[in-house]
Amino acid sequence: MRIVLCYPVEEKHRQQIAAAAPEAEICDAGQQRIAEEILQADVFIGHAKVPVPWDQVVAQGRLKWIQSSAAGMDHCLVPSVIDSEIPVTSASGLFADQVAEQALALLLGLLRSLPVFFRAQQQREFIRRPTADLHGKTIGIVGFGGNGRRIAEVLAPFRTRILATDLFPVDRPSWVEHLWPADRLTALLGSSDAVILCLPLNASTSGLIDREHLARMRSSSLLINVARGPVIEESALTEALQAGVLAGAGLDVTEVEPLPEESALWNLPNVIITPHVGAQSAHRVDTTTDFACENLRRFLEGRPLRNLVDKRLGFPVPVGCDVPEC
Repeated sequence: MRIVLCYPVEEKHRQQIAAAAPEAEICDAGQQRIAEEILQADVFIGHAKVPVPWDQVVAQGRLKWIQSSAAGMDHCLVPSVIDSEIPVTSASGLFADQVAEQALALLLGLLRSLPVFFRAQQQREFIRRPTADLHGKTIGIVGFGGNGRRIAEVLAPFRTRILATDLFPVDRPSWVEHLWPADRLTALLGSSDAVILCLPLNASTSGLIDREHLARMRSSSLLINVARGPVIEESALTEALQAGVLAGAGLDVTEVEPLPEESALWNLPNVIITPHVGAQSAHRVDTTTDFACENLRRFLEGRPLRNLVDKRLGFPVPVGCDVPEC
């Protein structure tokens, strides 16, 4: 068996994977060689950020399992992989703490007018300006998987009112007032002082937050995106921010990454942009490798894999839930 890696491992991680599969050949392809090496892979662990010949990989019939090192699955869930028998597992939920911290940083940064004060600092201006409060706000969370649930848990001590929507609205925590099905999105948008996007990117969520949905939000509300950039129609968002339809936005992800230099979002005073760092952690590679090794042992022993993705939805389905018709 040949295991091909494509995430920033060190020698200790390679040895850890080798220990979990003593009979396997381990190839650390990196981004530079992944398009070539994946053609000789039985198992793929990682996240290719360069073009990969997935159709050819599937046609060869050699690849037996994909373990993504990311929660977002658009890097590998192309039609040929979706239609194949290749099981795909994700890193969903592994970095929920970090994503919650990022969402909180963006939200508080906007509420406490940090963009205004950062600009004032550059001008050496020490002037009090208006700020807003997080305590007592109604927060809407769109997508209530591992990240959304952790964000709700982190926000609860701020005495916020929390609403959420999800394709699988099950197991509502006591600190969430309403957990609605996904088709209640409009109600959530109109009832929230801030909306945090945590949903996956797939055919039904691409461009979901469009002009119509943005118009349903309060003019005083904030939009935070720690999901995937293309879930927002970015031109509509830019227009809404410029026109005062929204009070502000915190974006860890954008429709095109890197965000083009000519984008108007860079210069808007009510926007905070971070370069897709929500899941960053000093322990990210260690945590990813620990999880991959656990799943690797399960794979070799024929046991059920953790975080098995429904390939048409792009994320693991909660246990006991029926998958809706596509």
